Amino acid sequence: MARYIGPKTKIARKFGEAIFGEDKSFEKRNYPPGQHGNNKRRGKKSEYAIQLAEKQKAKYTYGILERQFRNLFDKANRSKGVTGEVLLQLCESRLDNVVFRFGIAPTRSGARQLVSHRHITVNGEIVNIPSYQLKAGDVVGVREKSKSLEVIDNSLANSNNVYEWMSWNSATKEGTFVTAPERLQIPENIKEQLIVELYSK
Repeated sequence: MARYIGPKTKIARKFGEAIFGEDKSFEKRNYPPGQHGNNKRRGKKSEYAIQLAEKQKAKYTYGILERQFRNLFDKANRSKGVTGEVLLQLCESRLDNVVFRFGIAPTRSGARQLVSHRHITVNGEIVNIPSYQLKAGDVVGVREKSKSLEVIDNSLANSNNVYEWMSWNSATKEGTFVTAPERLQIPENIKEQLIVELYSK
């Protein structure tokens, strides 16, 4: 299964944002990596470099590699609506992302692991594909045997995120993916228009 497993703080420092969640190392060294990282006299970035960096940031944020991300863009491009907005909606509709948003896992990579290890159900059936695209009304839950897992309990106890496009029932450890979110409801700091411009070259 393809995924990024390299150093995360280094990537976060490259973009100047803690894109993988809270990171003490990032807070300590909030400047680009490398021996010239703290040097203020870095050259001006080209338009292409800015667009590429935005695409890389989106990919790392959602834990998607290039080919899968390109396929999502092509799908968004073919659909009705604003391409950039649809692209982010497709990313948000992935099963691993929704598990993370519900607070079942503290990070997206943790959510991906829970899905791969068959701890998550969709409409009562076990689904172990992190990139599974959810549709409006789908019910995502923790498998009966996995409800007592300490890692899930701890994550839910520390989660206080509330999103308008999903509803969570803590008693049954199930949540409903009500609808794909509007752009304003997506909290990620991604300039999707730059990604569209890059792929449209």
